[in-house]
Amino acid sequence: MSADCAPASVYRPRNPRSTPLYRLVETHYDEVKGQWEERYEGRYGYWRGFVDGVVQRYLDCGVFRSGFARVWCESCQAEYLVACSCRGRGFCPSCGAKRAAEFSTLLCDEVLEPVCHRMWTFTLPKMLRPYFLHHRRLLGKLCRAAYETVQELMASAAIGVEGFRTGMVAAVHLCGDLMTLNPHVHALAPRGGWDPDGSWVPVPFVDERCAELLFRKKVLELLKDEGLLSEEREQLLLSWRHRTGFSADASVKVEPEDEAAVQRLARYILRPPVSLERMAFNEGSDDVVYTRKPTKGQPGGSEHMDALDFLARVIAYIPEPRRHTVFYFAWYSNVSRGRRRKGRDPELATHTENDEIDRLSPAERQARRRAWARLIKLVYEVDPLRCARCGSTMRVLAVITQPDVIDKILDHLAFKGIEPGRGPPGEVAAVPF
Repeated sequence: MSADCAPASVYRPRNPRSTPLYRLVETHYDEVKGQWEERYEGRYGYWRGFVDGVVQRYLDCGVFRSGFARVWCESCQAEYLVACSCRGRGFCPSCGAKRAAEFSTLLCDEVLEPVCHRMWTFTLPKMLRPYFLHHRRLLGKLCRAAYETVQELMASAAIGVEGFRTGMVAAVHLCGDLMTLNPHVHALAPRGGWDPDGSWVPVPFVDERCAELLFRKKVLELLKDEGLLSEEREQLLLSWRHRTGFSADASVKVEPEDEAAVQRLARYILRPPVSLERMAFNEGSDDVVYTRKPTKGQPGGSEHMDALDFLARVIAYIPEPRRHTVFYFAWYSNVSRGRRRKGRDPELATHTENDEIDRLSPAERQARRRAWARLIKLVYEVDPLRCARCGSTMRVLAVITQPDVIDKILDHLAFKGIEPGRGPPGEVAAVPF
């Protein structure tokens, strides 16, 4: 994989209990839940029952008492432990970063064509944002409105091309830089499209002002069709001539040969809502400080928030189980990509995923099991399977999830004065036991 690079250092497992978000959740979650109906229901809606499970899995994520894997070096017999992850989305920053890295690799390896792309950002006026927080089933339709906007403008610019079709990968977010309510769409779309024969048709320019007005029209029609927008409010929004409150920005572009830039954009599109680097929490003051990095047109700064209010925001933006937050359209849809693969290799049409797994050699199956190591390389630019003591390649010896076995191993390490997953500088995280 092209994203793999020479590791910069030896992997050292994280300590989730030391992060400000973990301490905030551990300290104030029960308090926020107890005050939700009185203090936050009017702003964020009813309490959603699945949140308890998401938070509990997050509190277990990276904690050795919840399970771990043993990584072992055959050459020098060194080993260390790696705690299990919650694999959640929209709440755990660590698992969110791994998910974004996996997403960026998928886009580069399997989805995006080797053509120029632009990142589109579509935003809404403050007046309409609560509709999409309280009716989250509309978020997918919001992404479709963004795709249809780009498709229609590009098709009109591709003069004389019948059946023109572009593609788009869109991700929806509910919050902005300072965790304020801001439903918006980030999307990657090619600077052109394809005709029915599959020939590339470049479209180098799309008017962003036209995109803004067309997107506004589609969003207003969407809300009217759902029975959420009155005629009076629609006319009020349409009366804003110069500043509509909507925006459509496509100023960021990447060339096909710049795969590193595509991966950075893909990670940005699917970034976790909370950045631990920008968050500070002082348990004594019950105050959260969240900073904003300076960007073009916006200065940097920080905001002091009440700890309960900040945690309520984070909880409110957790996506519902099995509700998509990433959407693939037209040329980049799963159906279109599947048809093209089958066209290139007709045998794929008769093979199932299990057939493919059965045909793998033992070495290929072992490579699939090393997906965790590949993700760590992408996220932290270190190789978790490189032995710090001798430089050899380590392997995952076992995954321990039985509570009695976990307690026995951890108690033994504690008796020997060894902190699991954390060794002295220059050494692996734990010694053989």
